Amino acid sequence: MPVETKFDPKNMQFRHLGATGLKVSVLSLGGWLTYGGTVKGNPVKDCLEAAWNHGINFFDTAEVYSNGECELEMGKALQELNWPRDEYVISTKVFFGTGRKEPNTRGLSRKHVVEGLKSSLKRLQLDYVDVVFAHRPDPATPMKEIVEGFTQVIRNLNLAYYWGTSEWSARQIEEAIQIAERYNLIAPVVEQPQYNAFHRERFEVEYAPLFKQYGYGTTIWSPLASGLLTGKYNEGIPKDSRFSNNSQFFNDTIKELETPKGKEKIEKVKKLTAIAERLGGSTTQLALAWAAYNQNVSTVILGASKPEQIDENVKSLEILAKLTPEIKKEIDDILDNAPKPVATFGRDR
Repeated sequence: MPVETKFDPKNMQFRHLGATGLKVSVLSLGGWLTYGGTVKGNPVKDCLEAAWNHGINFFDTAEVYSNGECELEMGKALQELNWPRDEYVISTKVFFGTGRKEPNTRGLSRKHVVEGLKSSLKRLQLDYVDVVFAHRPDPATPMKEIVEGFTQVIRNLNLAYYWGTSEWSARQIEEAIQIAERYNLIAPVVEQPQYNAFHRERFEVEYAPLFKQYGYGTTIWSPLASGLLTGKYNEGIPKDSRFSNNSQFFNDTIKELETPKGKEKIEKVKKLTAIAERLGGSTTQLALAWAAYNQNVSTVILGASKPEQIDENVKSLEILAKLTPEIKKEIDDILDNAPKPVATFGRDR
């Protein structure tokens, strides 16, 4: 009887998730602001299947996405697709809860880390996730308790294999790692930060010591700056766009587009479009390739409401192959926002 397998990597690239042995596709698919909200039912399954057919093996969600509805929709799709569980990687995140008012249904207390993840798994119809993230730092909970909670779900309850952080400061991540080493607990291995051509400082400067010392992994979100780097907002906000469908959430971003700073960003996007066309791709594909070019990026999380969007986004791998150091410098000259690295006073190794 042949070994069951359904996954074909096609031309996908894979990277280790930080210093772990786990490999994830350099492009992945997440459910933020789409699945369970504006997209439900068969379209969710169609998007997951399209990603899978392009060699994507990593999928991301969170308890707070559409107040648990995202996990429900993705869980239902996974059941219908019936992929072998050892052939895909999935992550979820705990912290914000699902909108319930009871005070222990959010945060990073050991109670919510354990019970929140159990609730997520029930919605996903899974026995475990591969990675569970602390969706934000929790100043109300002692760091030792947080690390103990995530150690418990991995070591004692077998509800996850790895844990990570999301939008934590480098100092907080360092504290968690040090506590794990001191008390024989399990340390976080991956961060899920925002990273794109307009949002670089934290990733490229603050996290740099984490990459160098621990090989810390990253699963980056908003690689397209919520669509700004696609060029679709160059002439205003079109209907059915992410800004239009989530106008309250993106209120500050929308207002910024009317400011000199916002208009300057639009002009930069227009210049990037010329480079993208020269390389035979779109502005979207160039922006995704730019993010993936950074080797400290383990995977770039895509958002999609239609399979066709995934088909187009995956073509960014072709642009990535064309990104020479010279073209990268040309892009960075247009962006004119490369953060200054921490001074080493000539003492680089």
